[in-house]
Amino acid sequence: MAMGWFYLSFYSLWFLGLMCIILTIYWMHLWHGGFAWDGTILMFNYHPVLMVVGLVVLYSAASLVYRLPQSWAGPKLPWKIGHAALHLLAFILTVLGLVAVFQFHRHSKVANLYSLHSWLGIVTVFLFACQWFLGFAVFLLPWASMWLRSLLKPIHFFFGVIILSLSVASVISGINEKLFFSLKNATQLYSSLPSEAVFANSLGMLVVLFGLLVFYILLVSSWKRPEPGILTEGQPLLPDGE
Repeated sequence: MAMGWFYLSFYSLWFLGLMCIILTIYWMHLWHGGFAWDGTILMFNYHPVLMVVGLVVLYSAASLVYRLPQSWAGPKLPWKIGHAALHLLAFILTVLGLVAVFQFHRHSKVANLYSLHSWLGIVTVFLFACQWFLGFAVFLLPWASMWLRSLLKPIHFFFGVIILSLSVASVISGINEKLFFSLKNATQLYSSLPSEAVFANSLGMLVVLFGLLVFYILLVSSWKRPEPGILTEGQPLLPDGE
């Protein structure tokens, strides 16, 4: 029963994640003209898509690697590599998203990093980079002692949740900011809830729902990889895979 509920939550999560990506692409294509890597507003349109894909969906996928029951048995190293690789891919896409917005700002002579959304975003990316390098150095490379890993593991988990929270906050504040700018001089103002506003607001709510479901899966103790010799209800006893 517990595993059935896990897989229902897991597949629901990835349906939500896929919907967030598809709807973001659709928003940028239908209301904002599509995509081009040329410094124009069409280049900016890559920014929300890459941030949703990298900073929210792929980041969450990497965070949930150790919740898969398949990761509970056998050596842990392949799962560590998968965890680090998915995070690295998420980080690369996030950086490309930053390049898209900074290139557009430079081309259009718009100031950088002046809004609350941009401050949230840049802090999130900075923490993400620190988290990845610390995780790679301590948990993937063989030099660190078990004592040091045990000491840093709760901190690593805590900052992982904080970064995901900031990622969701950055994305929904970015959606809101994009609507304020794009509907500022439109025939229908944001306050009158034109179709784009309803669509993008709904997208933001889906991102929030996605984030809440990720937090739920992360925090259910019986869905965590068991530590050797330590059981929670519903988990099998597994050999040490370190």
